[in-house]
Amino acid sequence: MEDFEQRWKDTEALLTQRFDKLPDMEGMLFLIGVNELGKMPRKKFSKEQKQDLMHIAVCTLLCQLGYYEPAGRDEEGWPHFHELQHVTMSGPQQEQMLKECIVRYFE
Repeated sequence: MEDFEQRWKDTEALLTQRFDKLPDMEGMLFLIGVNELGKMPRKKFSKEQKQDLMHIAVCTLLCQLGYYEPAGRDEEGWPHFHELQHVTMSGPQQEQMLKECIVRYFE
């Protein structure tokens, strides 16, 4: 557990250095989603697009654990995923799982 805590702190430090402030969990998911999309829009993302980007991030992260697999991209270049198994965790347990995946993503 100590190893994870240090790796999480290192990830937070990396993101703080890169963005001059530490993003919260939603901010981290948004950043991962934008990275996975691979392009910036000409205008700001809509609220729905921001939610879609966070969904892309969660699916990308959970691919590491075998919950999802990439299913290609649509005509606009947005990634899609197939669910392989349903995530049965919620609350703090699910947040911890996502944190572990975020650490691996940025390493």
